[in-house]
Amino acid sequence: MKVVAFNGSPRVGGNTEQAIKLVFEELHKQGIETELIQLGGRKVYGCLACGKCREKKDNRCVRTDDDMNIFIQKIFEADGIILGSPVYFSNVSTEIKALIDRCGFVAKANGDPLKGKVGVGVIAVRRAGATFTYAAINMFFGISQMIIPCSSYWNMTLALQPGDIQNDAEGIRTFKTLGQNMAHLMKKLHA
Repeated sequence: MKVVAFNGSPRVGGNTEQAIKLVFEELHKQGIETELIQLGGRKVYGCLACGKCREKKDNRCVRTDDDMNIFIQKIFEADGIILGSPVYFSNVSTEIKALIDRCGFVAKANGDPLKGKVGVGVIAVRRAGATFTYAAINMFFGISQMIIPCSSYWNMTLALQPGDIQNDAEGIRTFKTLGQNMAHLMKKLHA
């Protein structure tokens, strides 16, 4: 089994990435392979609403001016997906939104290959907007017919400066529990 995670923060090594790695620690304990992709700060573009993915039905976006098709393929091949995002004006980062839109349209155009996969959101927030961001990611998972494990609290940390997550004991527990629950669910689904 494999989980692919996307760090939607441009801060490499920042709180979003650290939160993802807390989930990874628990997945690794259960023998689940992981891959982290640095999405934030990369050149990725939004959906053109051209409808070509519905015409071609080739599991790809027609745009070839970025690496999005590589990311979509990795998602289609994975058993679990983690979307990590900082909160920008009460929503996901632009890179995560581009991934959601383009992957979502390609998936819907090609028979819902995300159906039955496990998906979790990981949120880093300074103060407010985390639940809306959490909901935006989960709405994507829901419409994609994915299965969403939960934790002991919403999957978020109150952290601004890189490393602030290390001072958020509840956030750390939340992400560790999330990783345990994600691993448990994936093992049940693949038994």
